[in-house]
Amino acid sequence: MPEYRWEEFRRLFPNLAREIEAKSMSLKIDSIRSSPEYAERDASIKMPTVVDYLRRCDTDEEAREVINFLREHGEITGEEADKLLKQLEEQGVRSFGSRKTPGHYLRRSP
Repeated sequence: MPEYRWEEFRRLFPNLAREIEAKSMSLKIDSIRSSPEYAERDASIKMPTVVDYLRRCDTDEEAREVINFLREHGEITGEEADKLLKQLEEQGVRSFGSRKTPGHYLRRSP
């Protein structure tokens, strides 16, 4: 990888340099997280969370089935399941985030 001096880097990549200098980049998350452990994870982590499964559901009923399945198979605790069911009941399945469609991880971010 070539080494660049900052002035040269800024000349070659002005937009990227401006973003780095601003240090004010942000990302909008269109969901409600009841607990930090369900927050979006690094893309290098391959194991899906309960929220990843819920984001593939079309209806509240499907989400309820997923939560109950994960509870019955010991993937989540009864307390976690109760919290998720409460959020589902009060705010609906889309409160966990936008729907992930097949091929979601194969597409590149814009």
